[in-house]
Amino acid sequence: MGLFGLSRAGLWLGRAMSWCVLEPRLPGKRWLSGVAGLGNPGLPGTRHSVGMAVLGQLARRLRVAESWARDRRCAADLALAWLGDAQLALLRPWRLMNVNGRSVARATELFGLTAEEVCLVHDELHKPLGKLALKLGGSARGRSGVRSCISCLDSNMMPRLRVGIGRPTHPDTVRGYVLGYFAPAEQELLPPLLSATDLLLDHVRERSQRPSSSP
Repeated sequence: MGLFGLSRAGLWLGRAMSWCVLEPRLPGKRWLSGVAGLGNPGLPGTRHSVGMAVLGQLARRLRVAESWARDRRCAADLALAWLGDAQLALLRPWRLMNVNGRSVARATELFGLTAEEVCLVHDELHKPLGKLALKLGGSARGRSGVRSCISCLDSNMMPRLRVGIGRPTHPDTVRGYVLGYFAPAEQELLPPLLSATDLLLDHVRERSQRPSSSP
């Protein structure tokens, strides 16, 4: 497909997303959820951007990896996917980690979501590489991206999928560590690490099966 064709496809997808935003929810028919992969744009493959890597894996698994579209309204790449009766809005903010809450909050507004319906995926220094945990709300625990989301959404109720990246021995090297790339030995652990999508999808399925409280 040429450049013109790609532009038209992107325009069509952008319009489709706008229609989806404006379409009211139908209780019992559809359940909408947001998933935001936190990281630093332009630095794929670094430890700090592992949340974005998980989102990429999730998009491939849901067969929407070719559907990412740039959305200037929330300064992010967006893709829509279905999981049974649940619809997911996947989000990769363009903003840096410490201010990406602006993108998440804007997308939440556009899609009519509550904070509890937006799952944040981010790196976790306090867990060994390859360890995963799903946390339902709570404090940012020093994570700048989560802190930004809490501030911009004015809520700490967002579920978080925490992806362990390990921690360096010396505290003074933390900044360089999180902004650095995974070592060759660490990369061998990444395939099962990116299977974090299993835990995330199980969470979405469980929530989608709850009785809707929408009018």
